[in-house]
Amino acid sequence: MPQTSVLIVEDHPIFSKGLAALLSSQPLFLIAGEAENSSDALKIIQIKQPDLAIVDLNLGDEDGLDLIKKIHSLYPEVKILVLSMHDERYYASRAIKAGARGYIMKEEAGTSVLTAIKTVLSGKIYLSAAESMCRKEEKMDDIDISLLSDRQLQIFTYIGQGLGTVEIAGKLGLSAKTIDTHKEHIKLKLHCTTSQELRQLAVGWVHTSK
Repeated sequence: MPQTSVLIVEDHPIFSKGLAALLSSQPLFLIAGEAENSSDALKIIQIKQPDLAIVDLNLGDEDGLDLIKKIHSLYPEVKILVLSMHDERYYASRAIKAGARGYIMKEEAGTSVLTAIKTVLSGKIYLSAAESMCRKEEKMDDIDISLLSDRQLQIFTYIGQGLGTVEIAGKLGLSAKTIDTHKEHIKLKLHCTTSQELRQLAVGWVHTSK
């Protein structure tokens, strides 16, 4: 049978090497490359044209959801599986909407990653046994995270990590004014009356979603 070429996009070298070793031990898989950021990932896809990209949502200062959207737009033939530390309840539906075909948490990787890969390659969507697309739990207590756009969730997460407006603007390549506008929209959607309340909610979100 022809081998399936796989690109691993992961900014933790030890985890990336471990996953590559696991897949290489299976005769059906061939590692097309390993990338730590979006730029390298897109270059490898252009050159190697892998069948599958396994993408982490945390890529240093970059957002994995943005990369998934780019891959899906530029290379729709490449199937995408998300392998992330983030809670599936909050991110799975967003990843699928962005173009991924499956979502698996890193804590499950040892026992389920091969099943997830085979499911995605077969053309089906893979989610954990406890999760389905009909069950979107994007709520943390009384906070409905599903109200936020992907960009707003990204900014909300950065706030929870302790970053200020200028730092967030630098990471996203946006103006501080644009970030402040997003913050005001987030406050309205999450019913926050003050910036301090927004920060407290964001810190709680970062803690809960991991």
